[in-house]
Amino acid sequence: MTKDELRKELLKRRRTLSSGEIVAISQQVAERFFAEIDLAAVGCLHTFVRIAKFNEIDTSVIYMRLWRDWPRIATFAPRIDHETGRMESVRFDEHTPLVDGRWGIREPAEGESVSPDKLDLILVPMLGFDHLGHRIGYGKGFYDRFLRQTRVDCLKVGLCHWAPLEEAIETHEGDVPVGLVITPDAVFRPETSVKELNDWSN
Repeated sequence: MTKDELRKELLKRRRTLSSGEIVAISQQVAERFFAEIDLAAVGCLHTFVRIAKFNEIDTSVIYMRLWRDWPRIATFAPRIDHETGRMESVRFDEHTPLVDGRWGIREPAEGESVSPDKLDLILVPMLGFDHLGHRIGYGKGFYDRFLRQTRVDCLKVGLCHWAPLEEAIETHEGDVPVGLVITPDAVFRPETSVKELNDWSN
């Protein structure tokens, strides 16, 4: 399949998930995140805010726990600058109101923005991914442009509803792979063996 065909197929697949399934998936992903990630090395964390109509993983399970248990970690969320076509990373916390942006995506209403090279960890939304860590997003390119500005040692963590795709995803020069993907059932690294991938998909 082409990337566009995979995107349509995965969007269709995600629409079939019930609200209860999304709650369970989000909780399982959050539990694996806190079990897997060494937060002692994280000072600035960027997280996407869930788009409910797209049945995205609910990241509030993660960032609300960070606010409670790891208050020293500064949290940031995306805001689209429609004049430049770029995505900003804006600081937010439990006191920051979220408002609907131009496309109905919730964004911090206020807050200081930070350069991407200041971030230590980024939670990346995705529809699907392959064994090399390449992702399928919504096709707008905001995250790829954003990720290209981060440090080499910035941990890019994809959150996905399911195991990796069996086929490799077609890529372009500007695509940026993630270094880790957390699903409800497993934690995936690009260097994971084919045997382990097959075990997860069975």
